Amino acid sequence: MTNTRREKPVTGTQSIERAASVMRVIAARNTTGLRLVDVSHHTKLERPTAHRILKCLMTEGMIRQDTETRRYFLGHLIFELGLAASSNFNLRDICQPSLVRLAEKTGDTVFLTIRSGYDTVCIDRREGSFPIRTLTLDVGTRRPLGVGAGGLALLMSLPDQTAEEVISANALRLATYNKLTVRSLVQMVKRCKELGYALNDAHITPGATSVGLPIRSRFDQPILAISIGAISSRMSEKRQEELVSLIRDEVAHLEATLESTAHP
Repeated sequence: MTNTRREKPVTGTQSIERAASVMRVIAARNTTGLRLVDVSHHTKLERPTAHRILKCLMTEGMIRQDTETRRYFLGHLIFELGLAASSNFNLRDICQPSLVRLAEKTGDTVFLTIRSGYDTVCIDRREGSFPIRTLTLDVGTRRPLGVGAGGLALLMSLPDQTAEEVISANALRLATYNKLTVRSLVQMVKRCKELGYALNDAHITPGATSVGLPIRSRFDQPILAISIGAISSRMSEKRQEELVSLIRDEVAHLEATLESTAHP
């Protein structure tokens, strides 16, 4: 009698564990993406198995594959699920002390923005004591990603190809924001990268200037942005740098807080 060795069947629980492992390794390297061989290596899965899981996750929208590089990235569904879960992490409550401190220290208006697909949504705002305020953005306002300092902070932090996709998708919507164009937005993003922070002094509200920085997740993904807006006469280059320094301190604190909240 021949004793034939058979591979132990994979259970439903094991399938979920493997899929979760694949998504974790992609999330950890989502800026550059991963090839099939990389996914197989990091998850210790055979290539055919890794490929089947990747194909299924792509069908569900949980990951996507770049058509040119063939690298895998997190998909739109992961972001949508993250937004749905964000209320459980009380993002506004976590960020509120930082917004209050910034408003008190600067006297200006501070905004908290979250990314939502190709858009941004203002989820909180704190007003400073300076008598002339720039209330350019109400809580709940949705705008194309890249519009305003918060949107620029998020857009400038994305991989180049992703940023190009976002700008292209929003091309027809930009003109309503003080005649913003694809070309001018691309130039603004380039300037922001050179400066190291988001600077909006050319569109949306004449006479107002704002600066901002992104708040990143543990996977280095820009998920939120803090920006400060004021009348342009208060926003000299020196003061912009001072405000950015204050924001950067709060961002560092918030990123550490969000990390500990996700992993107590």
